[in-house]
Amino acid sequence: MWLGFILAAYSVVGNDVIQTLGTFLASNEKRPWYVLWLFAASILVATLVYGWYANSGDVSYERLLGDGGFADPKYKDPRDISGFGWVYVLPPLVLMVITRVGIPVSTSFMILTFFNPKNLYDMVVKSMSGYLVAFVVAIILYIFITKAMEKRFANTEMTDKERTRWTIAQWASTGFLWTQWLAQDFANIYVYLPRKVDGQTLVISLGILLAMLAYIFYSKGGAIQSIVKAKSNTSDIRSATFIDLSFAVVLLFFKELNNIPMSTTWVFLGLLAGREIALNYNLSKTVSKATLGDLGRDLAKVFFGLAVSVGLVFLIKFLTA
Repeated sequence: MWLGFILAAYSVVGNDVIQTLGTFLASNEKRPWYVLWLFAASILVATLVYGWYANSGDVSYERLLGDGGFADPKYKDPRDISGFGWVYVLPPLVLMVITRVGIPVSTSFMILTFFNPKNLYDMVVKSMSGYLVAFVVAIILYIFITKAMEKRFANTEMTDKERTRWTIAQWASTGFLWTQWLAQDFANIYVYLPRKVDGQTLVISLGILLAMLAYIFYSKGGAIQSIVKAKSNTSDIRSATFIDLSFAVVLLFFKELNNIPMSTTWVFLGLLAGREIALNYNLSKTVSKATLGDLGRDLAKVFFGLAVSVGLVFLIKFLTA
């Protein structure tokens, strides 16, 4: 269980965290990595401990329990799974390899599917809905609301006073987004540990997560960060503020909708795709083939991750038969 947790923590932090904090890192590159880490770490500790306390030992915000609660969880406790062994370590191992080459796959599909294959359909439907909602929200936001602002951001430098105000706004929006992401994705990591986490397990697991997070900040995001930097003006702290805030609002909507786990990766890429199309259209009244090609490649990478996830489900079934 602990080996699976450690590998899942490294894989999820290396893949999904950058999609959540990527714009935060890109727009704060000049600050020491440990300052950024302390900010993110403090929110992680607060979100994890609050969830553990408020839900009587369940840190997944009921994503793993479902309607059955502790007595009949949607995703079984590893101790109750017949044949739980080395094959269940395959998902985070594969995810580690894919992450190292910069492919933003869904950790929800890659890991949670193995504990409950029957829930795959519901996760795919909710994740696709998340992609479409984020896509539409981004287009509306960037074509009709922030059109003039984004143009100004790209062509003007901030004064020191403006930079201070925008820094506060961006760190606040990032903190809000970070809490929403954690509430969704703790399930992907803690699925390897007992559904009811005791105090000792909480402290040990928290130490592991903080260490993984420190490494990601120290390495400036790794390969996945290149996807964020490739998008228009994401290093501007003003643009990053709107990206983080809109991402957080969409995640909050789906978090309150139901407790089915979903892919935050799909939501993130839907948001960036809608934003990129809107900015491209505002600039030239059309969408270039290069932009569509770039967004198509991002989406293809996500579907590749889904295909790998489904394939591994059948592989594990074969190995444990």
